[in-house]
Amino acid sequence: MIDLRSDTVTRPTALMRELMAKAEVGDDVFGDDPSVNQLQAYAAELLGFEAALFAPSGTMTNLIALMSHCQRGDEAIVGQNWHTYKWEGGGMAVLGSIQPQPLPHQPDGSIALADIASAIKPDDPHFARTRLIVVENTTGGQVLSVEYMQQVQQLAKQRGLACHIDGARIFNAATAIAAKDGSDVYQKARQLVAGYDSVSVCLSKGLGAPVGSLLLGSAEFIKRAIRVRKMLGGGMRQAGILAAAGLYALQHQVRRLTEDHDNATLLQQGLCAQAAHYGLTELFVAAPVQSNILFCDLAADFAAFYQQQLQQQGILCTGGSYQAEQGPRVRLRFVTHLDISRQQIEQVLAVSQQAMQLWCAKQ
Repeated sequence: MIDLRSDTVTRPTALMRELMAKAEVGDDVFGDDPSVNQLQAYAAELLGFEAALFAPSGTMTNLIALMSHCQRGDEAIVGQNWHTYKWEGGGMAVLGSIQPQPLPHQPDGSIALADIASAIKPDDPHFARTRLIVVENTTGGQVLSVEYMQQVQQLAKQRGLACHIDGARIFNAATAIAAKDGSDVYQKARQLVAGYDSVSVCLSKGLGAPVGSLLLGSAEFIKRAIRVRKMLGGGMRQAGILAAAGLYALQHQVRRLTEDHDNATLLQQGLCAQAAHYGLTELFVAAPVQSNILFCDLAADFAAFYQQQLQQQGILCTGGSYQAEQGPRVRLRFVTHLDISRQQIEQVLAVSQQAMQLWCAKQ
């Protein structure tokens, strides 16, 4: 099986499992799990924050951040496709009593600064109190630049607002930027998050740990966050077994993200070439790739056939339907990760070529 559904499907490496088995543990709710404490201290130092907090998932660390920054009746400015708004079960509203103010995205995945500024409410009892600006990087695989990230946090500070990054794939963003300018990926990650009040970093996506995310911020912020984590049921006991995997991931599995990006690019280029070769460019469009996520838009009838061909060969991806001007379309998502090799990408391309060839023969 070649599983391209998400980078969440990665499995711990043999060395990571060995370190997990040997991890020194304690009770993290009491704050005395040495492996958790080591992970939190390392991550905070790595990204330039005072403190960090380990929690079971990125959905939880984002919600902890929102509830630590905002009170009941406050408002958070988010993107319409941000994970915090669209893909986390409405947690900020349901559990935090926080009003989301969703804004439209620009073609590059960003939210226009003018739109953010216009959405900030005046101090008037008719309105929810704007307290927080949320940014996601990467967003749908698109990379937001250091310049844009700094412009958002500067706008937040000028308006007296807190700012949070859903940085589940912040190291993918840093990898993509560092590859262009020849800088160090860790240095670039620090630049991307500089000046923000908090950032959530996922350890169990491209970095390959089995469980967990980190929330980083000031010492005072993390003190509040610990209380919220407890309310949400996120306090763990001998969590050092998991923290050991996260520490290994941060230390050893960041620089290899370039392989995932290269594989996604190889897949995109190969699929585009195939669609052009078989005259299917109106039925199959592979979007440009910036990191490790590739979206392909297919005509609905062709998509059903194409997905069936992939599934028969054990190739998994995700997909969803939508209505376009030219009719019903299906958007497929392919995500490369550490359990996907270059050879497997070539296998996917071989199956794809066969599927396109069969389709043309049937027409």
